Amino acid sequence: MCWAGRRMLGTFSLLLVLVHTAAACDFGPFPYRATGIVCRMTKPAALLLNQETAQVIQAAFRNAQFPNITGERSMRLLGRVAYGLSNIQVNDLSIERSEVELKEDDAIYISIKNMTALFKGTLTYGYAGAWFLQLFHSVDFEIESSIDLQLNIDLMCQKDQVAPDASDCYLTFHKLTLHLQGDKQPGWLKQLFTDFISFTLKLVLKREVCKEINAVAQTLTNFILDLAANFVRDKDIIVDVSLASDPVIKASYIESHHKGLVLYKNSSSMLSDSVFSPSLLTESRMLYFWLSEHSLSSLAAAAFSDGRLLLSLRGEKLQELFEMEDTEMQRKAVQMIFQGTSYNDSVAKVWSLTQPQISLQPEGTVVRSLVAVEVSILPPGEEPLVALYMEKEITVTIQATYAEKKLILQPVDSSAEIKVFKCTADPSGEDPSIQSFLQNMILVAGIPEVTSSIGSALTSLMNSKRLDLFDIINPEIITRKGYAIVQLDFGFPSHLLLNFLEKSL
Repeated sequence: MCWAGRRMLGTFSLLLVLVHTAAACDFGPFPYRATGIVCRMTKPAALLLNQETAQVIQAAFRNAQFPNITGERSMRLLGRVAYGLSNIQVNDLSIERSEVELKEDDAIYISIKNMTALFKGTLTYGYAGAWFLQLFHSVDFEIESSIDLQLNIDLMCQKDQVAPDASDCYLTFHKLTLHLQGDKQPGWLKQLFTDFISFTLKLVLKREVCKEINAVAQTLTNFILDLAANFVRDKDIIVDVSLASDPVIKASYIESHHKGLVLYKNSSSMLSDSVFSPSLLTESRMLYFWLSEHSLSSLAAAAFSDGRLLLSLRGEKLQELFEMEDTEMQRKAVQMIFQGTSYNDSVAKVWSLTQPQISLQPEGTVVRSLVAVEVSILPPGEEPLVALYMEKEITVTIQATYAEKKLILQPVDSSAEIKVFKCTADPSGEDPSIQSFLQNMILVAGIPEVTSSIGSALTSLMNSKRLDLFDIINPEIITRKGYAIVQLDFGFPSHLLLNFLEKSL
């Protein structure tokens, strides 16, 4: 609405979207009152992410820029021995086990166990003083290592956004073995330089790996935040997802609270009486989104102001609407309205005359609006002729579901009251066959067609934001008085993060 090697980095970056420390942000004494959107991720989701993103951790190791390591030491008989390690690279990194722990009211703890890595490079050494001597040698080297890595992720709030600090990073070396020119047998040269450089090498590896992890964490956090911001933005309509209050970090879940205000051009909605409470969400699913009635109503208002609540039908769609049933009354009414004109030469427009009023109730989302319906005949070479115009006060209860990567809006109850009626075939507005047919057509076919079209448009919009790349499992959309809850399990497309890293690092 984070990391350390491939597997851990995926977890860390995504968890960062949900939590932050409160020290840098002041949300006042009643922060929940300004909460319009809430995101809760439970421990099973964190464990799944931890398993799916091992490649991201490896990307951090591969992209670490190791500096050349130099040093010298006085040796009996040999005089001074100077050495340097250069062109250090990481190969063949593998992770045996990764663990994530949510420390209540503290931070995210990530532990990587038995991580093995092969470091390769070039060793240059010279005797009797310094590098400017003519006597020097260069050999290729390999370093076999076995490492445990621990991270305590501190999360900060900067300008109401998440900022990670992964500097609390520890590498514990269980094994650090130097091989020269592929020689696996111990020798005096190998022993000499192992003694010289092991301590320094450990410090350099720790510093550079931890620095890269911190950089990758920040890069991925910005990527996720940009992805979220883009998801709730479409042209001039923007949803403000900046933080509204301190996060909640429990042993079983983490939760973030966002303003959820809708920004449209120079205007913004206001929210100061949110009904959110942490007790409204459970822990049985992997991911929860809590949405306030205010946020959804504000989105509808912005869509109305932007002229998006308009639907045009012609051809087959228009025929399906007006020929929903084959009765004498229907045939008579259609003949009178269209006067024998083909559906391909006619168009029906449906639009909202007033801002839709949205109310979230246990039975569904109740939408009320004054709607206009206009049917025009388009004679070739002539001006359009308005055959029918009417205004109706519509009330419809909609239940929403998400299946097969499509948002489905299903009207379960509806009513319509005619406010204005004009028809060239019935100037007096007293023909019972037309009145009855149109009333039935709107309730049986018109409202379902409009809601279906809105559902398809919203699906296309969400898929344009790459929602269809995610594996969403058994989603449920639950409405209650004043709010809605979306709860689901998911599979995360880790290749998104990996592809982003490969392009960014």
